[in-house]
Amino acid sequence: MDIITEIQETDDQVEGKAKNNDAEKASQSSIWKEKAEPLSPVSLVFHEPRTYCCIIAIMGCKTKLDPGVVKEGLKHTLIKHPRFSSKLEMNGGKKRWIQTQVNVEDHVRVPEVDIEMECSTQYIEDYISNLTTTPIDLSKPLWELHLLNLKTPEAEAVGILRIHHSLGDGMSLISLLLACCRKSSNPEALPTLPKTKQTDHSRNPHGLFWVFFAIWSTLRLILNTIVDIFIFVATVLFLKDTKTPLKGSSGVEHNPKRILHRTVSLDDIKLVKDAMGMTVNDVILGITQAGLSRYLNRKYGEPFLPCSGAKQRPDNLPKNIRLRATVLVNVRPTAGIQALADMMKKKSKAKWGNQIGYICIPFPIALRDDPLDYLRGAKAIADGKKQSLESLVTYLTNKFVINLFGSKLSGILAYRVLFNTTMSFSNVVGPVEEISFYGHPIAFIAPTVYGHPQALTCHFQSYMNKMSIVVAVDPNVIPDPYLLCDDIQESLKIFKDVVLTNLTAKGAFR
Repeated sequence: MDIITEIQETDDQVEGKAKNNDAEKASQSSIWKEKAEPLSPVSLVFHEPRTYCCIIAIMGCKTKLDPGVVKEGLKHTLIKHPRFSSKLEMNGGKKRWIQTQVNVEDHVRVPEVDIEMECSTQYIEDYISNLTTTPIDLSKPLWELHLLNLKTPEAEAVGILRIHHSLGDGMSLISLLLACCRKSSNPEALPTLPKTKQTDHSRNPHGLFWVFFAIWSTLRLILNTIVDIFIFVATVLFLKDTKTPLKGSSGVEHNPKRILHRTVSLDDIKLVKDAMGMTVNDVILGITQAGLSRYLNRKYGEPFLPCSGAKQRPDNLPKNIRLRATVLVNVRPTAGIQALADMMKKKSKAKWGNQIGYICIPFPIALRDDPLDYLRGAKAIADGKKQSLESLVTYLTNKFVINLFGSKLSGILAYRVLFNTTMSFSNVVGPVEEISFYGHPIAFIAPTVYGHPQALTCHFQSYMNKMSIVVAVDPNVIPDPYLLCDDIQESLKIFKDVVLTNLTAKGAFR
């Protein structure tokens, strides 16, 4: 009887434990459902194997970085953001964000380095290149900060912030980074971004002319959207860019990337902008187009140095090169820096997430007798894209595909768009005055992205009176990225010289 009683008691204990385990699992599942937040459609795509993207923001600082001060600053800002304090969880095959306790020590890395090394810039580039092949840790929130107290020609130290792209779109993440900074001149004040010029509607035409103008604008919007979407669909199905020395091959998304930047004068860009009656973005598109043309002409033949007065120069470029850039566009207004700062400080809500669509921008590759033709062509292309709903339609289509067929198919479609084009392109507006990252004055900001199936990515980031040209390349495809940066920088110099010459001829300068 004692043995039977003991067996019965053991069975009761096992059954009790099983019930407790079931209750605990049910409780955990209930908590998971209550606290978890689903990934946005675009965030799901960024977790697909061939579109697994991360953002890297390189910050050069004018002083040595104090890890203790930076960690303390992160505790009061970044880790209070819901995305930066959530980890990725899988439940029943579904991906969700779930809040977790963040240990700053797990996210801030301070490698031991020889501060006296001669090739510090090379070391930093190698360090970042290694990051592009190192998977981000999925067991904790998907971000990390590396602090390298190494002196470079532009900075005394470098901070490298790596963020998985599923946490947000590039514009929102850069805005969030700026919300963690303060003006160097006023440690309590947030950074100031350039004000967007508002259209003066009072000067718009009225009456019958205005009606015709509105009808024409609407028709142009519809026509441009139809043409752009047709080309976009063709790109998904069959339309590929020309195979050039800039075009990556299959598997390029898994290769290590080389990331470097070049600083040019924003005042020079604005000089050209004002003289040509266009925007900063138009000028950036123009110098990129000219720089790519110079670089490819060199790769296809002998080096050349075009200038406004050159009449004879070797043109080695094949005819009808198709080269396009894919641009990710935020279809929703980004939360302002103040709103993001309040969200981290007061845990208030602000608009966040990945709501981005695609547009494809053609870069005509050719040598121009008049260098300013690059700018005129870039402006015409940019104006056409402004009068198009391509980004909104592609965003809504992507959302529909994910809801109906899942993120796997959407990832395949995104891969084909990116792989069939040559490069990615972005232009981000930065602060107009010097800012500090937790008390460390910033010398430059250089953001980029990796993990997508392209061998070339060009980002432009303004800061004070400077513009950083950030290039991320697959060195197996583009072994000489410094020359590419030289060509883009030289193109700006040529534009400036021609503009100054024209202004002098017109008597603008005495």
